[in-house]
Amino acid sequence: MIKPNPLPLNLRASVIIPAYNASDVLPRCLRALEHQTIPQDQYEVIVIDDGSTDDTAKQARAGGARVLTVKHVGPAAARNVGAELARADIIVFTDADCEPTPDFMERILEPFDAPVVSGARGVYRTQQKSLVARFIQLEYEERYQRIARIAAERGVVDALDTSYAAYRRDVFLDAGGFDARFLQAAVEDHELSYRLAHEGHIFRFAPAAAVYHWHVDSIGKYARRKFRIGYWKAFLTKQYPNYAINDSHTTQSLKVQILLAALLPFMLILWPIWSVAGWLTLALIVAFLLSATPLLKLIYQRDRPVLLVALPMLFVRAYASGLGFAWGLVHGPAETPQKTPAFHTERQ
Repeated sequence: MIKPNPLPLNLRASVIIPAYNASDVLPRCLRALEHQTIPQDQYEVIVIDDGSTDDTAKQARAGGARVLTVKHVGPAAARNVGAELARADIIVFTDADCEPTPDFMERILEPFDAPVVSGARGVYRTQQKSLVARFIQLEYEERYQRIARIAAERGVVDALDTSYAAYRRDVFLDAGGFDARFLQAAVEDHELSYRLAHEGHIFRFAPAAAVYHWHVDSIGKYARRKFRIGYWKAFLTKQYPNYAINDSHTTQSLKVQILLAALLPFMLILWPIWSVAGWLTLALIVAFLLSATPLLKLIYQRDRPVLLVALPMLFVRAYASGLGFAWGLVHGPAETPQKTPAFHTERQ
């Protein structure tokens, strides 16, 4: 068992990073965390080496992090281990392929000045040149606009992403942490935050708390990622049916696009034998484009060259997400909702 260092008097937060074969990206993350606007003695960095076969652990130690190597258990379970090791009252999550901005720690901790706040979330930024990666960033920007509206209307949000999220440690541990049945980086973070939010916990949106992220940069990788997320969202929906209707993370337009895209192939098949199907096909395409107007408008305003890939990306997103969700409903995990047992760890 690791014997932790004595608890620094000024420690405000523990930053937890799960890392699997991340030796090529982790050093950038650790360097970014080393240069924050709050003093270094106010936060610690913990890297959970999730059974890597490269130099992840070596790189983490070289970067000054506390390191624990575990067997490959997936990011949800790895983050839970990090929370057990944490010594601060607030735990901050980010990922090995993220580079927090210099004021990330300062901004993600600000909401906790209010004792009623149990958690907070930030945002992605990117410096990538790929049109696919820039589309993904603008896709996130559309979601952030939705989250900001919900936060303004309700005063709270219910979706925290672990690339840029923070929790009160006692709240996290009492809830049992992330559901380790989510074996891949998918929506285990949304499961926990959605569950806690609907138990009455208050989460805040901190849009100034930003991390730079390396989005996937090819359509094939994007499609596989969306399929995987759709698959695990089906598992989440089995546990909480209302999630598919009113979560604060997913735009309603995307749900409409998935439905329209699903109907389109049937109309194309019927077209040769039913003339009305041609007009219905056209109507579905028009409706699909109209539903995408907010995102297309955002792309036009922020990064017009991305319009060159926007339409194919929208259809790839709809079909990959929808197929992943359908596959998950039929072939995915079928466990009924269950509360993960709370941890029983002594404060170290």
